[in-house]
Amino acid sequence: MAEEVEKCGISFLADFWQEKYLREYIRNGGSKIKFVTGRQGSGKTHFLKLMTAVAREEAYKTAQFSARDIWLHDFKDIYVEILQQCDIMGCLEAVSHQLIEQMGFRHQDIPEGMRFIDYLSQNDSSDAITKREIRSLLRKIFLDDPLMDNNFALACSMLTGSILGYPVLEEQNRELLLAWLEGDRSIKLSQLRALDFYPSRITKYNARHMLRSLAELVHMGGYSGLFVTIDDVEILTSRSSLEPVHYTKVKREDTYESIRQLIDDIDSMKNIMFVYAFDRELLDNENAGIKSYQALWMRIQNEIVGERFNRFADMVDMDRLAAQEYTPDVIVAISECMAKSQEDAAYAPLDRETAGQLIERARMGAVGIPLLIRKTMQGVDTDV
Repeated sequence: MAEEVEKCGISFLADFWQEKYLREYIRNGGSKIKFVTGRQGSGKTHFLKLMTAVAREEAYKTAQFSARDIWLHDFKDIYVEILQQCDIMGCLEAVSHQLIEQMGFRHQDIPEGMRFIDYLSQNDSSDAITKREIRSLLRKIFLDDPLMDNNFALACSMLTGSILGYPVLEEQNRELLLAWLEGDRSIKLSQLRALDFYPSRITKYNARHMLRSLAELVHMGGYSGLFVTIDDVEILTSRSSLEPVHYTKVKREDTYESIRQLIDDIDSMKNIMFVYAFDRELLDNENAGIKSYQALWMRIQNEIVGERFNRFADMVDMDRLAAQEYTPDVIVAISECMAKSQEDAAYAPLDRETAGQLIERARMGAVGIPLLIRKTMQGVDTDV
């Protein structure tokens, strides 16, 4: 379990997500998209990092990145980034172990560095019938799986064969298959046809199907599922020339459409959870924010907003959470957590009186309580 000190102030939500989503719904085959918003300094990034750590401990493959580093308007870029963080060969090796077990052997008995086919030869078992069984199991595991794109499944089947040592796959062809899976446009499809592999290129139009296949592979590899976080999405509305990426109106709307399509496709996926995080600016900006793209806004707005924070809500408001959960005692506890961390070691925790003052100040301020706590501990003016 993630260190409890890291959950100061957000255990109310983090523990709920861990129990209801990571341990139950997603692990049991569900899929979900969540959106986390709030003022600057409301704890969004910390929450994403915490939940990513919790997801790893719950045996999930995780991918985390910022919209400042990865373009969001083309879903292919998102798929490739997730794939690169998932160690696909590690997943395929885990599947190869399952195949070995299904054939009546123990993968632990195979000497390190020895391929399965060589182990069979050593034991006089690499006959034609055994080889045919390997091919049959590879086809059953990958190509007969309805959740896998056929091209993705065939590539995985050949790569797993390379791990087993049968069917034989040359190193050059192995690299070609991996390059195709990563959407490398420099490879020629004619080179893949020499392998009796006739795929189309991965584009923004089929990348979601590739992602569904990847989530299925991750689950087949023995993981609970795939947990993906995308931070700093408010960069879509930024006009600053200092930002590493700049979204034109067309790219911004393409991004909103990409998210809309993912929402519509998410029920066709299994064992995957997406979390997008952004400052309130993305909601409040009528001209460039989410509300400017009605097809997306209609899908993520909360139809009924109650007085109490709803932990099941798909739009998570960190400011609303703070208003409900951040009592003076909780704020003191948060400040103690910050003081114990290395970067804040020089700063003393807050007292209850100061904590109460911060609650009042946060109601009218432009930044969230967590940032107010940090600035107060550092002696920085919090009238922002």
